[in-house]
Amino acid sequence: MKTSIGTWAYSIGPYADKPVDFDTVCQKLSKLGYDALELGSFAPHPNPDDLQTKESRQAIVEKIKSYGLQISGIAANLWGEQLINTADNSKYIAEFTKNCEFSVDLGIKTIRVDTVQPPTIFEEVDYATAKQRVVDTWNLCCDIAASYDLNVTWEAEPGFAFNKPSEIVEILDAIQKPNFGFLYDTCHAQIMTVMGTRQNGEKEVFECQTEFLKMVGPRINHVHLIDSDNKCHQDANGEDETSSHPPFGLGILDFDKIVPALLEYYPADAWWTNDLCFWDNAWEATETCITFMDKLNEKYLVEA
Repeated sequence: MKTSIGTWAYSIGPYADKPVDFDTVCQKLSKLGYDALELGSFAPHPNPDDLQTKESRQAIVEKIKSYGLQISGIAANLWGEQLINTADNSKYIAEFTKNCEFSVDLGIKTIRVDTVQPPTIFEEVDYATAKQRVVDTWNLCCDIAASYDLNVTWEAEPGFAFNKPSEIVEILDAIQKPNFGFLYDTCHAQIMTVMGTRQNGEKEVFECQTEFLKMVGPRINHVHLIDSDNKCHQDANGEDETSSHPPFGLGILDFDKIVPALLEYYPADAWWTNDLCFWDNAWEATETCITFMDKLNEKYLVEA
């Protein structure tokens, strides 16, 4: 497994007012033995708005290389755009294209998307219209990404629309682009498909998330590996927002079931990214994560 971790954990949520600067992040990940970082491309970390020239972008590439790190993917800052609640996707497409150009300049091969709006959006937009807007926009995004030789990976979350197993499969079935796939996050999968948190209408849940994994397995093109405590991160009003991401060992997931199931569909030598988004002590937990990943590597690569 090529190990990586998302830099957004150190710049949003509990770190929004005290972000860890990018150099310090690179230093720590290098020291701990990570192979890569996964870039949250928004301030104060490298992003297309702050780095507008190829020279400035190349300088970041060289900086990351100097720490012995690669970049496993990019989480583009598309959350300020509209996707479901507008018939005009031009601003979303423009922002996506800008991040594709940025990704190419940094040598990144995979760009992440989500459905932007929360599951309550169906109170404003009917399901069929919402689905069509997502499918039409992402089909176009896939074509744009393909022109840059990029893969697009969709991370479904309880905090975003289309979070039921059947809804996820509907979207995947509707977008048959070769460079489009599903980002399997073990924490989100638990909350969406075992707990059914923030699903609309009748719940669709399984006893174990591996049942959901079988549904989406052939479409997985990226993985986030992290534990789950069956709870959500809560917003300022104390309402469930999206999955909490506890470090390995502080949750309830059985990775001796999940990892072998993932290996049925996802290469062992691909990127396996840890995600500590919204975790209060993400900085301190970074070492816990790489220690766990090293143990997985020892166990499953030997067995393979």
